[in-house]
Amino acid sequence: MKFSVSHGGDKVEERLAKAGVSRRDFMKMCGTVAAVMGMGTAFAPKVAEALTSKRRPSVVWLHNAECTGCSESILRGMNPPFAELILGVISLDYHETVMAAAGEMAEKALHEATHSEHGYVCVVEGAIPTADDGIYGKVAGRTMLDYNTEYVNKAAAVIAYGTCATFGGVQAAAPNPTKAVGVREITDKPVINISGCPPNPYNLLGTVVHFLQNGIPELDGEGRPMMFYGDSVHDKCPRQKYYDEDLFAESFGDEGARKGYCLLRLGCKGPYTYNNCPTVKFNQTNWPVEAGHPCIGCSEPGFWDYMSPFYEEG
Repeated sequence: MKFSVSHGGDKVEERLAKAGVSRRDFMKMCGTVAAVMGMGTAFAPKVAEALTSKRRPSVVWLHNAECTGCSESILRGMNPPFAELILGVISLDYHETVMAAAGEMAEKALHEATHSEHGYVCVVEGAIPTADDGIYGKVAGRTMLDYNTEYVNKAAAVIAYGTCATFGGVQAAAPNPTKAVGVREITDKPVINISGCPPNPYNLLGTVVHFLQNGIPELDGEGRPMMFYGDSVHDKCPRQKYYDEDLFAESFGDEGARKGYCLLRLGCKGPYTYNNCPTVKFNQTNWPVEAGHPCIGCSEPGFWDYMSPFYEEG
């Protein structure tokens, strides 16, 4: 399907101003997005151009077996509010959590969005139960497997948001009675995986910016954008400089954690985890290892099984 974009009514700048987002805050955010994408802050005007374009792709956001934490990571973002930025860039035509419509009206909105001649981007949150023809997860009387298969295959582009949608998440952990899987397991279409439990909203916003400017970004072997998942957490971790055998005795335990030593002896999975948490952080404030908690590898396939136990000597 050829993808085109619809034109919004008022300008993005006006929508952000109404939401209390200043031009200064907006440009600061654009600089951060540019840096996250590996382009440097000098490319902030290019990011701003993409985000304020009249092109507003229609987006259908599907929910499956999950906790909605991935949506919450966006809705509760700060400085400036990510919800306002995302909604200013895209036309979110269906999202069960934030839309006002319910019941038949919600289903009507979904039908209209997915049958538009302009095409749409499908964002999927949550794992998809496949056991017994998918009966363990339903929406509006249809199995999640059924409606995801239909709407994902018809979409112009597909983004799996969160580790449940990308790799199955906790629903797919052993013994996985519902046979939950990620989006790539039910379609032959290319899928952009934004993994994490939850993912950093900047990774989604950066992906949208790249898509608007240059199409689908370069992906790694797990379908994740290389610009966000190209380096291990350990390689970018500020504590990595204390990764030394001679310091292990001191680094083991709470005292070592407070001193900022490497947390490998506390079970940190940073060397096996690919994500940009150390450089982007969450809400531009902090991330688990900086707060003294070992990385649990939440952006990796099958991390509930392969990375656990989370508190055992590495």
